[in-house]
Amino acid sequence: MTFTKTKLALGIASATLTMAGALISPQAAAHSKAERVAEAANSRAEALEAQMQQMSQMMQSMQAELNRVKAEAARPAADSEKVQELDQWMNSVKSEPVKAEAKDHTFSVRGGWMHFNDNRGSTTDAFGAGTGVGTDILTSSVDKDAFYYGGAIDFNMNNDLFGLMDHTSFGIELGIEYAEVGDRKESGLTRAITTLDAVNGSPVPAGNLQQSVTVNMLRISASPKVKFMHGSKFRPWLIPVGLDMNIISPPSDAVTVLNTGMQFGAGAEYELLKGIVIGADGRYHHTFDDVDGVDTDGFTLGGSVGFRF
Repeated sequence: MTFTKTKLALGIASATLTMAGALISPQAAAHSKAERVAEAANSRAEALEAQMQQMSQMMQSMQAELNRVKAEAARPAADSEKVQELDQWMNSVKSEPVKAEAKDHTFSVRGGWMHFNDNRGSTTDAFGAGTGVGTDILTSSVDKDAFYYGGAIDFNMNNDLFGLMDHTSFGIELGIEYAEVGDRKESGLTRAITTLDAVNGSPVPAGNLQQSVTVNMLRISASPKVKFMHGSKFRPWLIPVGLDMNIISPPSDAVTVLNTGMQFGAGAEYELLKGIVIGADGRYHHTFDDVDGVDTDGFTLGGSVGFRF
């Protein structure tokens, strides 16, 4: 009886386990199948994402190559445009008229009338009338008037008076003038010796012993010059003060030939033709001391013809 009960219990337990296994097996199989499907889906998604990344990289490479090809294709066109622009600029430069450089310097020749404050020559007779021995024994008496001629170069420095005044030029004038006071005058020294020999009873040699002399003077000057109305054909100017060097001939009684002084001047010039100017001026020349008795003070009035360079 006991054995039968045991067999019965074992049979029930076996049936129970069989039924439980039957029930659990489909669930386990279903769960395993879902896991496999999910894993397959994940694998496909990862593969698709990798393919997408590869395609994106390929697209970027293709775009970069396309940009490079476009740049290479556009470069010859840009170079061609630059060449065309350069050709147009060269043609425009060639077609423009040549611009001449400004000619602000001037070389001029001038001449006119000169008047001295005092005349040269023997003005008094120290040893009696007619002896010719006086204040300037080496020169016979001449009047105060003379003629002169010479030349000058105007060097232009600027056209705005060092920034102080527009259309006003500043320059330096270097000039030289020859003045002839008297031609073929008798020498005062020869005349005095001949006269004194006659007064003293000494024999006078036959023939004319009196030598002629030309009374003249050379003046060298350097002066600052201010010209107004730059750019106009008509230009007035002035010399505020300049330097004079006077060389006289014959020399003074002390055999001195040179003294220095000043000059003041004003004038105007007009451009008659391109690069050719005419002018007129007046100047006063003053020295603080004479040439050992010879006075060189006086004024000049004259005209000029100049050539710009």
